[in-house]
Amino acid sequence: MSNEIVITTYDWVPEMPRGFVRDLRLRWALEEAGLPYRVESVSFRDRGDEHFARQPFGQVPWLTDGNETVFESGAMLLYVGERSPALMPNDPRGRSEVIQWLFAALNSVEMASLPWSLYKFTGDTEETPGRKLMDRFLASRLQRMDAVLSDRDWLAGDFSIADIAMADVLRLVDRFDGLAEHPAARDYVQRATARPAFKKAHADQMAHFAAAD
Repeated sequence: MSNEIVITTYDWVPEMPRGFVRDLRLRWALEEAGLPYRVESVSFRDRGDEHFARQPFGQVPWLTDGNETVFESGAMLLYVGERSPALMPNDPRGRSEVIQWLFAALNSVEMASLPWSLYKFTGDTEETPGRKLMDRFLASRLQRMDAVLSDRDWLAGDFSIADIAMADVLRLVDRFDGLAEHPAARDYVQRATARPAFKKAHADQMAHFAAAD
């Protein structure tokens, strides 16, 4: 690992997604780990060949560490976690538990929460069969997460990269009051976002995009 990790994110985004662009997950992890980093920008409006070479879907963020480049928020969280005992335990069992909950956040929960949130973002309230299916799908996932979180502060013992991913996934649901009937999940999001590292990461992202207005 080099002396400084580089996060590349958009130079600007509209107001609606600010505070939820996924470079926040990486900023948060690096703040928790106490690892030095800096943020660079790529054009939101004009995504060229170099952008797609780094991130094949034209999204952000990606991480650069010396000659290494990593895309996808889960992969980047794992990259940082494996370099920080603050975010990933050293013992095999603890490490495995963190990794499985990291994948659960991105595969089992976010695959339900993101489509639901897109309906909310766009203001689509039409009661279609697809919309009802998404509502039921998310409700089932939140019910299970509420049960899991009812007797623990964090997913896998101490706070870890799994909590960064899961709290950020649930935070988007909470933005639209989707955790109102899931108090354990709501309290979990509040615990996570009260952490100083999250507050700094969030404030830095908001300032980054505001500076380009």
